[in-house]
Amino acid sequence: MRMRQYPVLLAGLTFSLSAFAASSDQWTLPINVKKLDNGLTVIVTEDHSSPTVGVSVVYHVGMRLEPKNRTGFAHLFEHLMFQGTPNAKKGVFDTTITGGGGRNNGSTRPDYTNYIETAPVSAIEPILWLEADRMKTLDFNPATLKNQQDVVKEEIRVNVKNQPYGGFYWLDISQHAFQKWENSHDGYGSFEDLENASLDDVRAFHRDYYGPNNAVLAIAGDITPTQGFALAQKYFGGIKARPTPKPTDFSEGLNTSEKRVVQSDALAQVPAIAAAWKVPPRGHKDQAAMAVVAELLGGGDASLFYQGLVKGREIALNVDTLFGLTGPFEYNGPTVMTVFALYKPNSSADAMLKAMDEEIAKVAQNGVDEATLKRVKTRILADWNNGLESFINRADTLAKMQVLWGDAKVVNQIPGWVEAVTSEDIQRAVRTYLVPANRTVIDRKPAAMLAAPAAATAPAPATAAATK
Repeated sequence: MRMRQYPVLLAGLTFSLSAFAASSDQWTLPINVKKLDNGLTVIVTEDHSSPTVGVSVVYHVGMRLEPKNRTGFAHLFEHLMFQGTPNAKKGVFDTTITGGGGRNNGSTRPDYTNYIETAPVSAIEPILWLEADRMKTLDFNPATLKNQQDVVKEEIRVNVKNQPYGGFYWLDISQHAFQKWENSHDGYGSFEDLENASLDDVRAFHRDYYGPNNAVLAIAGDITPTQGFALAQKYFGGIKARPTPKPTDFSEGLNTSEKRVVQSDALAQVPAIAAAWKVPPRGHKDQAAMAVVAELLGGGDASLFYQGLVKGREIALNVDTLFGLTGPFEYNGPTVMTVFALYKPNSSADAMLKAMDEEIAKVAQNGVDEATLKRVKTRILADWNNGLESFINRADTLAKMQVLWGDAKVVNQIPGWVEAVTSEDIQRAVRTYLVPANRTVIDRKPAAMLAAPAAATAPAPATAAATK
């Protein structure tokens, strides 16, 4: 999450299918997969519609796997990956790619860290050389570490501490919804833990998690599988595999009692609420149903929550849904479906929750009519299709699916899973997951609203006795 990446974080993740038709209603990506001897999984999807390529390298490490007492370390390390190596000094990575008409970025999520590039196909070899070079080693030095510690702290100031609402609906909510440290700590980073990170920590993290056997390379665009596999072997084949730490058990069940938290916000003008429910694990039969439920409840102006809370009862100013820091199919550990809304100062969190529960109860009892279900699915699949149009997103989605699901071809299966969701599936999902006992709520109020009642109930100051 370099600073210029942040808007993508809150925009939600949209995906798409691609340029090869399997039928009039379904598009299917050509997916070719090969594993090198050192464990690197390579994916190539061929599309000659544009003389460009998209490249993604995804490492199977993120906020969930960072060391304890080093919150934000995976995020910090993502920044360090752009600070040079012994062979390509600081700045070479960016200038090589952007100088040739390309662009690049990276981001950190709970279950992965991804690095992405797009450029004319003529730049494919320099891009792969640069990615392989920083997979081998980095330029570990105290000046760079200190510089990036300060950069990440400034990013946190800009994006969290000095922003109204401070990202409480994607950052704070997990700290209250989950029990295990891996799922509940502040993965964006605490200043104290960031400052305590050492060069030894950085070297160990690269050694343990940034080997080829813990990574997936995906190339999309104007390249054949034969060419892509040959280039992957040329640049990455000589990098030795490295042992990875034994994974921890960060699984959690659903919550059994509601959690309510009130927060004060000195920068907010109106109150806001985040209501989050734990969702089924990756691969569960209800996962696709919950993706449809999120869209049904909070996906745009036609959603039930928008029509019921914003237009109907007129107590909310907006409504949106999100799945942690990712999307409904991009997690590999416990996550939540969160409803975020600003509400009118003359309303309350209780009124918002009551209204949400009423809309949910209608779905639980009556299901969803065919026309509404079709509209919701169409919107989901349109977003999916639009997202994969660009080669950079296409490569990135394939690499992430390979890391998270162990099979990049899941990309071609997800639309069918969405299409197969029935009204009965939705009823079962809301009855199982969208219940108060499984809900965590943060009521974020402007500081002035919290101070006003206290001032109103404070005893009147004593008056001075009259004197003659």
